Amino acid sequence: MIPLLWLIAGVVLIAVELVSGTFVLLMLGLAAFAAAGASALGAPLGVDVAVFGVSAAVLVLLARPALQRRMRGEAADGAVNAGPAALLGTTAEVVDAITGDDAGTVRIAGALWTARALHDGPGSPALTPGDPVVVVDIRGATAVVTAPSAGPAHPSRPPLQGES
Repeated sequence: MIPLLWLIAGVVLIAVELVSGTFVLLMLGLAAFAAAGASALGAPLGVDVAVFGVSAAVLVLLARPALQRRMRGEAADGAVNAGPAALLGTTAEVVDAITGDDAGTVRIAGALWTARALHDGPGSPALTPGDPVVVVDIRGATAVVTAPSAGPAHPSRPPLQGES
């Protein structure tokens, strides 16, 4: 009977977690499953409670932070590589020419973006349709791009995940 109570408690905790999204109740539900297993093996109620307590502490203190980082897309050092910052350093293709001070259009990961050249002004080389470019900055809804061999590919930004 007691293992069944632990199982019900675990299911209820995990079901409520679906609404809260904090991962605390998920960890407590998993700890209740561990206590149900101990109880099913014939452990007395005191041991069940101890298994629940230790399991809950370990899961909340160790597994929950790692799971939260993974769900937010953070690296182990806390750097986030999401949103427009995730586009920095990616290769794009020029769709509409980018010349001098005039903006053009590039395709970044299948999406069309307004783009300006990193080195703009009179005398700067035009980027023609089909040219590969590297995204070096995002300014509002405009991508700043440069040819792969022209200048630094990452002018002033923190490194992306996996870069040093």
